[in-house]
Amino acid sequence: MGIEFQILDALQKIHTPILDKCMAAITSLGNAGIIWIILAAVLLIYPKTRKTGIIVAAALIVDLILCNVILKNLIARTRPYDINTAVQIIIAKPHDYSFPSGHTAASFASVAALYLAGAKKGWKIAGVLAVLIAFSRLYFYVHFPTDVLGGIVFGILSGVIGYKIVKKKIR
Repeated sequence: MGIEFQILDALQKIHTPILDKCMAAITSLGNAGIIWIILAAVLLIYPKTRKTGIIVAAALIVDLILCNVILKNLIARTRPYDINTAVQIIIAKPHDYSFPSGHTAASFASVAALYLAGAKKGWKIAGVLAVLIAFSRLYFYVHFPTDVLGGIVFGILSGVIGYKIVKKKIR
């Protein structure tokens, strides 16, 4: 079934009830990009961090259009659990396409935006959370490894584009 299924199947062997709960909490932070939207909103409140908030928001908007509107529908990749139906899915099944991982893309768009905006500690903390969210998508068998890799690449690209748009508009 290929290397991607081998990786996903290997991850199924590390499941424990405690790890399942932890990973479910982590993956839920990425649902609809909610943690990153909240972060952008909080940054927008304070004048000192407002520009960073605008950059994160712009990155998330670019990510939404690029990944969720264009790429997912253009590529229309089937999710791993729809191919290997023997695996029991323990979270709500996503009903959109698999490539790229939207959770991962939004996470890395935010990390890239924070980094480019100069958020010294913030991007590092966000980076750890982004990696955990990306891993959780593999752990739960809802994305192929290349979906997550694509999410990282297109997320970072979205962060760069969002940063450049804001930098051009706000000088």
